[in-house]
Amino acid sequence: MMTILAATLSALGLGACVTSMAYTSKVERAFPAGGTLVRVDGRDVHVILQGTASPVVLMIHGASANAREFTWTLAPRLDADMRVLMADRPGHGYSERFGGAEQLGAQARQMAGVLDALAPGEKAVIVGHSFGGAVALRLALDRPDLVSGLVLLAPVTHDWGSGGTAWYNSFAAPPVFGEAFSQLLPMVGPSQVRGGISSVFDPAPAPEGYFENSAIGLLFRPANFRANARDVIALREELRVQSARYPELKVPITVFSGSQDTVISPKLHVGELRKQVQVDLVILAHEGHMPHHGEGEAVADAIRHLARRL
Repeated sequence: MMTILAATLSALGLGACVTSMAYTSKVERAFPAGGTLVRVDGRDVHVILQGTASPVVLMIHGASANAREFTWTLAPRLDADMRVLMADRPGHGYSERFGGAEQLGAQARQMAGVLDALAPGEKAVIVGHSFGGAVALRLALDRPDLVSGLVLLAPVTHDWGSGGTAWYNSFAAPPVFGEAFSQLLPMVGPSQVRGGISSVFDPAPAPEGYFENSAIGLLFRPANFRANARDVIALREELRVQSARYPELKVPITVFSGSQDTVISPKLHVGELRKQVQVDLVILAHEGHMPHHGEGEAVADAIRHLARRL
């Protein structure tokens, strides 16, 4: 009986691996790397570029996303008169993962390396959405010489206490069990996320074609999914330490916050940040967690305003 059970489990595992490999190949053909690879500390960072004129803006995506998050609603509002760099965080999109990449300082170093390589001697406006807001803040703390201002979109900034992370991240993060668990994601993940997109945008409508235009399917490649899970699991402790440094920030900061955001608590994150540093807060009464889509022109105006201060 045990032999039959072991053989059955082995067959199921092999089937899951074959399915995940086929999925990865298919989704990467559908959404290939469209940018350039920048070598930073011996690792590749994938950067999508739009526009050629200075000043420079660097956009950093959130959890479960990649650089294409900005390519079709926000960047086109800016690329006529700015140089827009959109970088995949380590292990996301087409950027290389490495040991310790879940640390905000490590991710900020990769973003700093992008600016050092592609905009040497220039300061940039840094845009960060959700998790990317935490990375943007760390970049401004560690490399203020590169940053002229921050535009934070529904940012995650502080330790939020217990809970707040989806169960599947705890399953996917461990090194052995997580690898096996992540092989199953291509079978169920895409359909589940498609069905839940509206809740992230609520009460604003989700833009038509969001899943495809933002290449969300890349998330369900097993290695990408594990990288995302490890980032999320480590985030609370990373923010607990990082948030103590926020009074060091000297750059202008604009925050866009959807008053009906149910993914994070604006009161906790933005509220705590405002106690530590001066913030130009824009409250959006009819937005959720994705203000850069529904309020893209207002966000673009804020970016231009900070860029003009250079």
